[in-house]
Amino acid sequence: MCKVNSSLYPLHDASARPATAGQTHWIPNTDVYVADETLVIKVELAGMRREDLELAIDGSRLMISGQRPDGSRGNKCKFLVVEINYGPFECVIEIPAGYDLSKARAAYQNGFLNVEVPQVVARAKPNTVVLSDEK
Repeated sequence: MCKVNSSLYPLHDASARPATAGQTHWIPNTDVYVADETLVIKVELAGMRREDLELAIDGSRLMISGQRPDGSRGNKCKFLVVEINYGPFECVIEIPAGYDLSKARAAYQNGFLNVEVPQVVARAKPNTVVLSDEK
């Protein structure tokens, strides 16, 4: 598994929203782990609405993008501490072999996006019977 820095992996979608002047892209905090044979991707996206998120699949890569609005600052705001990222973001995650990204399920609740990617179901080899010459 590899979290790909999106600035190094541009989206192929021509309709992707570029950052406006003065804005930079940010990459949200992400946990990736395996639980019960499922790859779980948990992305911290506090302050976002579900309709502002976009998920796309490109081969074995899961691309998560959107924009967190900054509606709480006034025009004459003087910052003392700045730790929260606003504006557009992109997160690209390389899914390892053995997981079926086409069967991924996603849910967004309480500021966290959870994506579950099941393992590829191994097909059982059919039993074979070897015939021998009867004597």
